[in-house]
Amino acid sequence: MSVLILASESAVRARLLRDAGVSFEVRPSGLDEAEVKASLLAEKRDPAAVADALAQFKAVRVSRAHPEALVLGCDQTLAFDDRLIDKPANLAEARTRLRQLRGKRHDLLTAAVLAKGGAPVWRRLERCSLWMRLFGDEFLDGYFLAEGDKVLGSVGCYFLEGRGIQLFERVEGDYFSILGLPLVPLLAALREHGIVAR
Repeated sequence: MSVLILASESAVRARLLRDAGVSFEVRPSGLDEAEVKASLLAEKRDPAAVADALAQFKAVRVSRAHPEALVLGCDQTLAFDDRLIDKPANLAEARTRLRQLRGKRHDLLTAAVLAKGGAPVWRRLERCSLWMRLFGDEFLDGYFLAEGDKVLGSVGCYFLEGRGIQLFERVEGDYFSILGLPLVPLLAALREHGIVAR
């Protein structure tokens, strides 16, 4: 069997891979995402292109250091009103973010790239659409009381696999991609590359 490296410190992506029975090592890319993202946005790249480019940068960077391994790079962006939204810096910003999103649709763009020998060998981009319900401020107070600083780890200030699901009235798209990893097509690619059994 070949070696798979996850070029990410994402606990959610690691858990999804582990739960699916995939063996892997973790080697974060060390990429300055903010700098690269700013450069991509200056080039007028849309949120989907930003997610795909960041996933590729991470995969290729780690792949160059470990050319014999298959390296998985991932990224996810949130598009709202045709613009890219970043993670909130603090809870006040998170509260403002959820007030902006309530009653409206936003899209999550989830990208995954596999690289080997310093070059991409597979990629996938998934777009998922989510509609937040018109929740009240009392609900929002309780949500932040229960979730606390944890919401700062998500660009949308929620984790769909937990209490965050209560924010929504409608969700369209692949569940695993919403969590941050297009798992089903990724598993097919990993079978092709000998990482998991056929």
